[in-house]
Amino acid sequence: MTYVLRFLPEVEDDVVASYAWYEDKALGLGDEFLRMFYAGTNEIARSPLLSPKVHREFRRRLVRRFPYAIYFRIEHNVIIVFGLFHCARDPRTIGSTLTERSERDTL
Repeated sequence: MTYVLRFLPEVEDDVVASYAWYEDKALGLGDEFLRMFYAGTNEIARSPLLSPKVHREFRRRLVRRFPYAIYFRIEHNVIIVFGLFHCARDPRTIGSTLTERSERDTL
């Protein structure tokens, strides 16, 4: 099955903040983070069912080399990316943020 990949606007903020943090630590590290993030989203688009469900219908794909995870949901032939979060964050906080973003997305 072919899927369409869609990102909530908040995901851009998540990615930009993470990029800036890594780029501040070492020149070029932010670019490497972006490469790994986009590689992860490409893998999600090819095989979304390989990522486990972790909160209701939300699935998680870990970002290679970095302690981040991409959270998404599959709706028919559309994959909606709801967030990019550091893996050290409290899972309850991530879950409530995903729920809030999901509710806003359906309005």
